[in-house]
Amino acid sequence: MAAKKAVLFNFWGVVVPSRPAGVFHKLEELHNLASGDRPARLLCLLGSNFDLVLQSCRSGHRVPEVAMFNSALDQLGIPSQQVGGVPLRATQQLSPDAGMEAVLVENLEVALRKLAHFTGVQAVGAESRPITCCPDQVSHGYVTLRPGVRTHYVEMGSGPPVLLCHGFPESWYSWRYQIPALAAAGFRVLALDMKGYGESTAPPGGHTHKYNPETQCDLSFWSSKSIPQVTLVGHDWGGALVWTMARYFPERIRAVASLNTPLFPPDPSKPASEKLKALPAFDYQIYFQKPGVAEAELENDLERTFNIFFSSGREAVDRLSERRGSALEVRTSQIPRSSMLTEADLRYYVGRFRGSGFRGPLNWYRNNQANWKWMCSQPTGKVAVPALMVTAGKDPVLLPAMSDGMEDLVPNLSRGYIEDSGHWTQMDKPAETNNILISWLRETHGPPAPKL
Repeated sequence: MAAKKAVLFNFWGVVVPSRPAGVFHKLEELHNLASGDRPARLLCLLGSNFDLVLQSCRSGHRVPEVAMFNSALDQLGIPSQQVGGVPLRATQQLSPDAGMEAVLVENLEVALRKLAHFTGVQAVGAESRPITCCPDQVSHGYVTLRPGVRTHYVEMGSGPPVLLCHGFPESWYSWRYQIPALAAAGFRVLALDMKGYGESTAPPGGHTHKYNPETQCDLSFWSSKSIPQVTLVGHDWGGALVWTMARYFPERIRAVASLNTPLFPPDPSKPASEKLKALPAFDYQIYFQKPGVAEAELENDLERTFNIFFSSGREAVDRLSERRGSALEVRTSQIPRSSMLTEADLRYYVGRFRGSGFRGPLNWYRNNQANWKWMCSQPTGKVAVPALMVTAGKDPVLLPAMSDGMEDLVPNLSRGYIEDSGHWTQMDKPAETNNILISWLRETHGPPAPKL
């Protein structure tokens, strides 16, 4: 039987207002939550980590009364005999061996540390990873943009809209650490499956011309969601897209942020294909150009593919060759799962790409030349909206130095830097990423509106 976790919360509201207020305030600081609505926000935080949150003030029982535990077992669908006989005459008699433990809140720091140790839910410490949203516990939506063209997205929260755009080879799920955090900070978060990924349709027959910037930046999605302006946050290819949006469609952009990907303005004197050949770090993009070749390699063993791609800053140096004759040439044949991914995370990515394949995602690379021609044909100008560029010290491809001088084209540019992050910043260092994004979003949009 899969392990289930419950928290039995002995909270009676106004009877003990001072101590819960301290707990709520501490959790707000630890998880970067907006202040206010403290009981609701704490319960939301607990509910994201436990199968059941049972409040004594709602059940009519107090912890550690036997009826409180029996109620929890009933709601979890666990027969009492699977828990074992536990004497409950006193709190001190709860048995950790039976999966129960009481935490006495005499000192808040110690109590939170004990709770984290017992449950595995990290509530304290600089290395704590933010809560995530599970695919089956978040709202999914679909928008038909035109016949045969559909966009899949997930949505959470209310407030100013923030649109999250992932890169290659990813999914909306790559933002799983950011979606709850940004929503809790007071924003309406929409994370897309980009064109050709997951449940968002790819152009039939692999037509790469339908990946040009005008269709990539399809504004009808925003209109269908009644969003006149949006703040864009992108990573990798998503970063390239959000810079394109901010430069060529500024009237629809409130602010723009990119993780790892700097603004690369087109050079009319040098075609994109020629520029790639001069950059050894991008040699894999040349390999991706021939239809069918990279697909066969990447789809042959999806688990191995994602174990190689998704390397943290510490792992990337050991996994990638200096010069790749293929997409997946590495120095060792034994590729363990990345420390960034749980087993469930890996299964989700494998499942998404087993259904959609790599043809759609690879076509983003195959449209480079057409993108270059389109951008060269457009009026040039600066990015005037508030902007954020976050670089990662251990990214082996998109080096921080590539963003040098961006202020010339983006005068209202803020910067963030994460020294120990590799390319997959929002998964590698999610807490640091969230802190940078939320701080910038609040500075750009102002404090969250008070709730009635």
